[in-house]
Amino acid sequence: MTVVDSHHHVWDLSVRDQDWITGPALAPLRRDFTLADLEPQARAVGVGRTVLVQTVTVAQETPELLALAAGHDLVAGVVGWTDLTRPDVADELARLRELPGGRYLKGIRHQVQGEPDPEWLLRADVRRGLAAVADASLVFDLVVLDHQLPACVTAARSLPRLTFVLDHLGKPPVASGALEPWATHVRALAALPNTVCKLSGLVTEADPASWSVADLRPYAEVVLDAFGPDRLMFGSDWPVCTLAATYREVLDVAGRLTGAHDRDRIFAATATRVYGL
Repeated sequence: MTVVDSHHHVWDLSVRDQDWITGPALAPLRRDFTLADLEPQARAVGVGRTVLVQTVTVAQETPELLALAAGHDLVAGVVGWTDLTRPDVADELARLRELPGGRYLKGIRHQVQGEPDPEWLLRADVRRGLAAVADASLVFDLVVLDHQLPACVTAARSLPRLTFVLDHLGKPPVASGALEPWATHVRALAALPNTVCKLSGLVTEADPASWSVADLRPYAEVVLDAFGPDRLMFGSDWPVCTLAATYREVLDVAGRLTGAHDRDRIFAATATRVYGL
């Protein structure tokens, strides 16, 4: 089976600063991470296709990611960024698709986790933008914190034509060991048929120095039960994952957490279908 990694990043600090990389905990990420760095690690563990995901809310980044996809056979899709609140967002999505590599645009993401308004997704201008994403047959990746999940549920219910992909399980509080209210919110989201979840980002929500598979298992079990393998996909979150684990370790842990569940769907088929790879 050729594994699909549904979530990773790249950046070149000489092109653009990653202003979210601050403080000593994130200091190991303050260097360039390229496809040339990722490819040997991915190929070595059977990953043959990936989805490259935006990192900053800068309009120039998405065309760069599309061009990278066009020039590299590892990348099968791009989740980019555009300002959802701009009145001409539909035209902008069409423009992105006309760029070199535009056919690789599969979804849009916004750093909702950084928005102070917990109901940012429900603003009228944002919902118009989300409707344009649906009209363009793209998906929307949700990078949110636990307290923003109720708004995700409302948004997904009000836009049944749009597929919402929950990144990193909605960032559960793994380090504290708490399940609630995160689990209740995630189950409410999973109850909607137009939602999907990425099994990604868990190792960096745990204690990076002392995490174990046992620490992660309760959260994986919630999403396995709530979404099932048809709506669950593996993502490495490389290079952010390197704060706590190697690329190989992240894939191995995902395999151990999913066990006897349908590996083909979780590690390939779901991402292929949802992103149209």
